[in-house]
Amino acid sequence: MVNCIVKNWEGEQVGEATLELKVAKEENAAHIVHRALVRQMTNARQGTASSKTRSEVRGGGRKPWRQKGTGRARAGSIRSPLWRGGGVIFGPKPRDFDLKMNRKERRLALRTAINSRAEDLVVVENFAEHLSQPKTKEFVAALNRWGIDGKQKVALILVAPPENVYLSIRNIPYVTLLRADSLNIYDILNADKLVATSEALEKIQEVYCD
Repeated sequence: MVNCIVKNWEGEQVGEATLELKVAKEENAAHIVHRALVRQMTNARQGTASSKTRSEVRGGGRKPWRQKGTGRARAGSIRSPLWRGGGVIFGPKPRDFDLKMNRKERRLALRTAINSRAEDLVVVENFAEHLSQPKTKEFVAALNRWGIDGKQKVALILVAPPENVYLSIRNIPYVTLLRADSLNIYDILNADKLVATSEALEKIQEVYCD
């Protein structure tokens, strides 16, 4: 169980919250988190790269010159891989990069990753009411009050992002918006700071507590 300080819009401490998730054993934690991260990044690959072999390249049907007597090296096709415009040896072909991982393992890895970032977690009160209209400048100022500078990558975790909040942060390059019920391990580990509302913290424990 991890205790977190809750801050308001002005950056003042207004209470405490707890994060209690079932995580992997210490000796297995790094391994299972690594497997889940590799799985997500590998499964994101399209696998559509394709090159043509010498049998697929157009042309090259006839022998370019006779076998003997020309002084040149023997050649049977102008589409040999040794020729410019020829086929490709061992080139990429469409393939499926998907890796499989059990659902329980994936969820355990995600909970372990979230728990490992407890020191970088900033819990704030629901601030939607302070952004009655889209204001990127005001949200950046709020991040500074919460102890986050512009050089840190931030994963903002909300239950259901209101439109004004979404419009306020979409132009900030170092902020990634995540829904509390559909987190992913890459964004959790890639961020320098995690910012979650109290509601989002409760939602995380409700959705991911196995």
